Order: sequence, then structure tokens, then C-alpha cells
Amino acid sequence: MKKIILLWVSCCCWLPTLAQQNLQFSQYVFNGLSVNPAYAGYKQDWYLNAIYRHQWVSFPGAPQTAGISIDGLTNARDERVGVGAQVMMDNLGPENSLSAYGFYSYRIPLGDEGTKRLCIGIGGGITQYSIDGTALKYIDDQDNAIPMGKTSTIIPDARFGVYYYTPKFYAGVSVMDLLSLYTDNTRYYWGGFNYKTIRKTQHLYLTAGYLFDLSESLKLKPSLMVKEDFKGPTNVDLNAFLLIADKLWVGGSYRTGVKLWEKPALDDNLEQLDAASVIVEFYATPQLRIGYSYDISINKMAGYQQGSHEISVGFLFNSKQSRISTPRYF
Repeated sequence: MKKIILLWVSCCCWLPTLAQQNLQFSQYVFNGLSVNPAYAGYKQDWYLNAIYRHQWVSFPGAPQTAGISIDGLTNARDERVGVGAQVMMDNLGPENSLSAYGFYSYRIPLGDEGTKRLCIGIGGGITQYSIDGTALKYIDDQDNAIPMGKTSTIIPDARFGVYYYTPKFYAGVSVMDLLSLYTDNTRYYWGGFNYKTIRKTQHLYLTAGYLFDLSESLKLKPSLMVKEDFKGPTNVDLNAFLLIADKLWVGGSYRTGVKLWEKPALDDNLEQLDAASVIVEFYATPQLRIGYSYDISINKMAGYQQGSHEISVGFLFNSKQSRISTPRYF
């Protein structure tokens, strides 16, 4: 492609080599379904979560993401089966994606009380990728590399995950974009040109966290997440939250990108700093959670935008005979 002068193109062209492709949420620690299909049913009762993120405010074509998910248990014996669904929309300049997924988790009890479980989950869905050529600016008229209108294509996807939890600890591993192992550039082929900048690649997620009781009304929850796409830098999120009187979570997150092993596409002088977040989650009622986070870039992007805002709402549909036997802190 030639003569495209919007900044978003520069960002997209770097995606395969210098950045994680999958959507980034700061509040993923309060909805594990977004990173692991095996999380489905963890809260036992049905749980609805909605989220909106405006990233890099004031940056031209900045990403805006919105999504909604629901998960819970079926009436299967021993509460072994969790199911869920998720719809997500993401806008990046003239590029748009709309995805829908379904999830299934088989939850194996590791004790008589059922408070420790090993969960194995799968997910499947589709994503529609679109590009609106009318939103692009270019120098020469009738540049054939740019669509004249809006064009789109649909790509299938699958996910797999394992999730282990106890009342005080959790750990998980998941792989996203499994079907990209069997797709090629022709799947992103419009108007005679390959759009390699949006070609998906596999993503590996490793998560873990622990809950410490500091006092009767104060708890500490540190956690981490490692994200790997095997091409760009390895992203590491370090999080810490205080739970005050079982009503208010206050904490933060530090995100960095590191080069753990040799990757040909990565610059040896890669900047490791990424962003820091401040996160607040408030339980207006035992069922209703309202969350807000603000991210500030601590790399060279800091001078070109005004941070990122993220709002989330979660609601737990307690049944008349609630299945929950212990509080759900993860």
C-alpha cells in the first residue's frame, strides 16, 4: 500500500512485529472469561459483565472497545459444567472488528467440598473484520490499494484453557486464536491486495494470583499475567489490590514488554516500559460491581495522548438457593 498518511496505519503495520494483537483490558482481573474459556462458571451463579475502553484519548484513530459477556453453571450434576458467551466490538481508525464467542468449561472437583477445582475450557466463535476506505486520506486519487467503500471478511477462531482455583489461589493458562495456525494471508485479501497487518497470530496467556488476609476487614490480592504472541515482545502485567470491608477494591497495575528470547523481528533496543494503571472497583450491592481504571503511558507515547479510560459493570444473578459456598475473590 502507498500514500496513506493516517497515523493508524503506522500502528497497524507494527502489529505483527512489535505489539500484542489481542484486545487489552486493565480490569481483566475482575472477569477472567476475557482471557481464559475455562473460567466459565467460576462464580457459580450467572454473572453478567459489560465493559467499555477508550484507549489513548486524543490520539487520531485511537482504539475504542466495548464488550459484554455472561457465564454461569448449568444444572449438571456436581456443578461440573460451566458455559458462557461473549460479544466484543473494537474500532481502530477505519478498521473495525466484531466478534462473538461461546464457551464451555468442565470443572473437576479436587475435594469433597468442591472449593478446589481444575477446569478445562474450550471456546469457539467468529470475528468480522472490516475496513472503511472512505475514512482514509491519501495523496493520489483512485489508489487501488484502498477500498472505495467498506469491505469486510469473517474469520473463525477457537480457544483453549486450563484454570485451577482454591478459595485463596488461582492459576491459569490459555491459548487464543488457535485456528490462525491453519489460515493464510488470502483470508485477508480484498481488492487485489493482502492486508497482512491484521493477520492474526496465536496468543498464550499465563495468569496467577493469591489472596492474603491482612485483617478482618482488609485483604491483599497480588496477581500477574504473562502474554506471549511469539513474535512481538512478551507482555507482563503486575497487579496488586486491597479489598476494604468486602466492598471496595483499590489497586493498580504495571505493564511492561520484555524480550525473553531471540525474536528476529524485534529491535534489540526495544523499550520495555509500557503503562501503569489505577483501578477502583466498588460493590454498590453484594451483586452489583462498578469499576473504573485510568491508564497512563510511561513510554514515548506519553506525549501524544491523554491516557486510557475504562469502565466496567458486573452483576451476579443470585438464585433463590445460591450455589456459592465460599466468596469469589477472583
